Amino acid sequence: MSTPAARPLPVSIFKDGEPVIQSHSLLGDADSPLFGQVGIWDFNGVVRRNANVPECGWRATFSNGLNDPEWNLTARETFMIMANPRHEALIDAGVHLAPEPFDVQTAIRRVSALRTLAGWAEKQGLPARMETWRDTDLRRFIKWLRQKGRKPGTLMNYIVVAKFLHEIGPALALGGPAVDPWHGMSARKAAKYEVTHDLSTPTIAPEVWFPLVRAAWVYVHTFAPDVLRAMTRYQQLRAIARTSTDRRGEADEVLDAWLADPGNRIPLHDPAHSGSSLGKKHEGVNWNLLALFMGFSSSKGSGLFTAALPSGMRRREKVWAALAAGHPTTSGLIHDLVEVTRADGSVGPWHPGLDPRALTRMLVRLRDAAFCLVAALSMMRDSEIHEIRRGSVVQHYNAPAIKSHLDKGRAGRPGKHWWIIEPAAEAITLAEIVSVHDERVFSPMKRPESTEAVHGDQMIDTFINEVNSGRAWSGLDEIPEGRVRPHMFRHTMAMLTDQFPGSEIALGIQLKHVAARALANRTTQSYAAADTQWAELLETALEATRFRRFKDLYGQYKDGKPIGYGAGAERVKEAFDDIISTVKANGGDARVEDDLLRKARITIRFGMLNNCLFDEANPQGAVCRENTVIPKGHTGPLDWRCRPDRCHNSMIGIEHVPIYDSHKRTQLKLLETRRLPAARKAVIHREVERADAVLAQVKEENT
Repeated sequence: MSTPAARPLPVSIFKDGEPVIQSHSLLGDADSPLFGQVGIWDFNGVVRRNANVPECGWRATFSNGLNDPEWNLTARETFMIMANPRHEALIDAGVHLAPEPFDVQTAIRRVSALRTLAGWAEKQGLPARMETWRDTDLRRFIKWLRQKGRKPGTLMNYIVVAKFLHEIGPALALGGPAVDPWHGMSARKAAKYEVTHDLSTPTIAPEVWFPLVRAAWVYVHTFAPDVLRAMTRYQQLRAIARTSTDRRGEADEVLDAWLADPGNRIPLHDPAHSGSSLGKKHEGVNWNLLALFMGFSSSKGSGLFTAALPSGMRRREKVWAALAAGHPTTSGLIHDLVEVTRADGSVGPWHPGLDPRALTRMLVRLRDAAFCLVAALSMMRDSEIHEIRRGSVVQHYNAPAIKSHLDKGRAGRPGKHWWIIEPAAEAITLAEIVSVHDERVFSPMKRPESTEAVHGDQMIDTFINEVNSGRAWSGLDEIPEGRVRPHMFRHTMAMLTDQFPGSEIALGIQLKHVAARALANRTTQSYAAADTQWAELLETALEATRFRRFKDLYGQYKDGKPIGYGAGAERVKEAFDDIISTVKANGGDARVEDDLLRKARITIRFGMLNNCLFDEANPQGAVCRENTVIPKGHTGPLDWRCRPDRCHNSMIGIEHVPIYDSHKRTQLKLLETRRLPAARKAVIHREVERADAVLAQVKEENT
């Protein structure tokens, strides 16, 4: 009994020999995949690929899960339509889409979604001809996805695909869904996707953030010079190394002369990495590196000490004898590594020894550390960091900046500058030095000839593992377990620049102030919103910052310098006088002063125009709270109604006086404007009066 013949496929509006890429910019000498190819469409070398996308992510696969010829045809047509939305055949079919072609990766994802839809349809016994489906079939598909635990955001993407298939149905050879089950309803509403101000991206926990950023900075700033020195020496040794030896004993003469110089150190393997024991020093000799030190290349020089040859064993015995006599040794290409203080209190080099193998690994880790630091301090996206090219650290409006590309939602890949601080610029410079790529800074290290992308999450994970595994030598703090991804750096730093005092973000490392907050839209506000796991730490840092400034005021007052003017300043001075007298009476020291300052009943808020001494326990007399409705749940002063000229909680600091003086002179200059409206004049006169009232307090104090 013969099997029924396969049903012939209908004719597509696209020709088999037609190139897929007709609307995107092609790379030089690129050959686009053809529509008739039913297996894989490879766009590597055809259309520009973002640096953080691997080669496998730039291929559309129509074989796996789409082996059915009918589903295969529909998937290829869908991709073809997305790549060429203004194709003549498409317009003739009555389908009119926006002229901008879809991104290649977006089209690849649509093919993946079709693969899921095709697999579900086969299990349900539904034909590949979607035009025969009922409107409830697509609803059942979404319900099935929801039952499998897919989140509303994912469901929304599948609904978008279903709606798109209905829209392009007239151009599909097998037709699309005849009905849009969610007609007149957005995909977001159909997926029950609730829009909130909260981001799904979590912040990095503080206990992970601080040791990770600190470790990245130490690797970039402190450890990197040693690694680069080792790299330079290794390159120099290889450049002058000979590739062959003289049969008449030249190698023995070179070895004897080399061992005669006590300044030459015999390289030993690190026992922790070689598996040998320090009890048998000769077993740990790095023979290849020793040959390189002597001036022979490691590939040929290893034969100098081959144990199977009498000459090789003879040379080994000379080296062992020198070791037994106390000849100095080294564990790597250089021996004077930076010394650190470790957790057990010991002091020593930060690494057991940078031999060629360790050097190769450490160069990769420096790249990873630089990536972590740039991601943490620049607020760039992962894709934008990978787009950084050599020479991208520039001056932008007289400030250091990174020059890269905006990829997300930007047609034409416009360039953009990200202002950065010096440590971020130092990290990029380091990554540029260790990079083996002609253009990219963050590139693969093991296979420089490959265009395979380096994944940001992998770089972060390997760096964390390196830090934690090398703590016995490096003395760095352990980085606790916790998920860390590039986009989480962006969210965390956005929150910190909005909520955190600039001097606190590095927890003792002076990384300077990063950036002011920018609340331009809801998304930015969500990124900058306070985070619960940081709340306690943030409040502690704010209090610490206030105390430091309060302590500075106390020091100025003790030295007889003016600290401020007004009723608020008098209260502060009285508190300081009490502390000074108490310390003198009890013979106290600086520690006693600190304790008394912390216990002083002074609540101070340092501001741009004055310092506010509002006391929540005694709010009476605060001008800002007079004759107004206080918002429900609000505590503290109402900053927007502050009146420094007449509030007894106000303290005019020394730094505020020039501001009021300049403001008064500016307003007086404005009064000279001809034909100024009366209402405008009244406002200016009021500003002058308020500035005069503040300056009068200063004048009274000075007289």
